Amino acid sequence: MFLKPIYLRGALLLCGVTLLSACDRNAAEQGDTMVIEGKTMGTFYRVSLAGVDKSREAALREQIEAQLKEDDHQLSTYKDDSVLSRFNQYQGNVPQPVSAGMADAIVTSMRIGMLTGGAMDITVGPLVNLWGFGPDKQPVKTPTPEQIAGARKLTGLQHLKVIQQSDGQYLQKDLPGMYVDLSTVGEGYATDHLARLIEGNGISNYLVSVGGAVVSRGHNAKGNPWQVAIQKPTDKETAVQAIVDLQGMGISTSGSYRNYYELDGKRLSHIIDPATGSPITHKLVSATVIAPTALEADGWDTGLMVLGTHKALALAEKQHLAVYLITKEGDTFKSYMSPQFKAYLKDPE
Repeated sequence: MFLKPIYLRGALLLCGVTLLSACDRNAAEQGDTMVIEGKTMGTFYRVSLAGVDKSREAALREQIEAQLKEDDHQLSTYKDDSVLSRFNQYQGNVPQPVSAGMADAIVTSMRIGMLTGGAMDITVGPLVNLWGFGPDKQPVKTPTPEQIAGARKLTGLQHLKVIQQSDGQYLQKDLPGMYVDLSTVGEGYATDHLARLIEGNGISNYLVSVGGAVVSRGHNAKGNPWQVAIQKPTDKETAVQAIVDLQGMGISTSGSYRNYYELDGKRLSHIIDPATGSPITHKLVSATVIAPTALEADGWDTGLMVLGTHKALALAEKQHLAVYLITKEGDTFKSYMSPQFKAYLKDPE
């Protein structure tokens, strides 16, 4: 995933934080922008603030770290004591309490899952683990058709239910072996939370990112709108494909060309197609979505990556989505965008 500053998402997060908002780096070097950054949830985060007194940095950093720690406690599948891990370990069908934030994330994910025809499916955890992109180790041999079929039997959004009651929110499953994986929306989830935290501190000019998800408001230290760059799908992290002005929206990118491993002579993407139970094999290598929240953008980009170029563009047209797709055709890359995305394109400063 390849926003600039660019972060790759998934179990094999490789890309550094240095690219996520290179568009704010000049101001930061001039000392006009407060930058707070670090590691979280297996990736990197970066918070850029304009017009904020340096004396507030320590307190803001403490709040940011606390929020990210809580988000990780809610969604992590790598920590046995997280809320989500405890739900996955539970083998019964009694509704389990979850936070309002997690319930909202799951409802949003399920809605996007329905609209993508099941391409975006947060219940593919058994398949993610089978192929070695979750907490489990990578397999030494390609999973057999029988293993894939067995894992697929434990998936399906129809087996998951969010319940709202007067005393809180609950999550229920009717398959004991169901394993919910929210890594596809975790970065957007955390990014939106950081944005609300920053606004709660009376700060209106900021750019925040976790992994490949970004939200911005207001302007940078130069008085210009924050800009985010989409990186070209190459190993050169400074190669820019396009630059956008988010205009207060969220953006997220999902891609297959960096997060992969090779098994039995085949290159395997971390993005699993729920319909086949196997990693995607089509030519779409990157999908970027701009949406009202980073969480929504984070969910849509995964669904589009599963669908492939033509189905993704058709869905974007039907749902009026702002999307930017990059495909690999031979040794070259081609880009496609929806009319809604064009409204956000900008020339670099």
